Amino acid sequence: MLEDAPLSIDSGGGGNSLLIAGPPMTGKYDLMLRLLADAGERGVLITTGDTAETVAADYAEVAGVDPASVGVVDCVSKQRGGDLVDREFVRYASSPKNVTDIGMKFTDLYEVFREFDTSVGVGVHSLSELLMYLDPQDVYQFVRVLTRQVESEGWTTVAVIGSTMHDEQTLHTMYEPFDTVINTREEDGARELRVRDRQQAATAWTTF
Repeated sequence: MLEDAPLSIDSGGGGNSLLIAGPPMTGKYDLMLRLLADAGERGVLITTGDTAETVAADYAEVAGVDPASVGVVDCVSKQRGGDLVDREFVRYASSPKNVTDIGMKFTDLYEVFREFDTSVGVGVHSLSELLMYLDPQDVYQFVRVLTRQVESEGWTTVAVIGSTMHDEQTLHTMYEPFDTVINTREEDGARELRVRDRQQAATAWTTF
């Protein structure tokens, strides 16, 4: 999927956790979907801005799967109103303000997808939405628990954050739970990324 980018994920299950950080309109969401599709045979997404139907369809198009097979924790639809009942692979959290509820709904899906005995990519779009309502330390704790839970199954986590929406201290707090940070930017009309992990310096900027 990412032939032009210096990035690969072992879909056999390495328990990787990645954070995509960049300004608006630099392809963060699309990149997350592509990485998730590479990371596992199934996908579970926590969405703080779009409905379950939207993100399931977006992931399914990239991964080439049935949208009905995609797991989603929808954090927006209940907040917008409507009588919503959890479905087979969809759980509705009360709002992006309630990470305890989001965590419980995710754990519910986590137990469901463990039964399939397949590799799973877990996406979070996005941490910036959570940070609009919550203290960075609360979001940090949520992410730390989430990534450890996902890693315990050998699955991969890919989260997104808007780098221009937060101060440097908040960004570095959010970076800490992740093995790898992928920065995105737009340069001369082309989307580029670079990869940084704990063991090595950042790669060169590469078109994706």
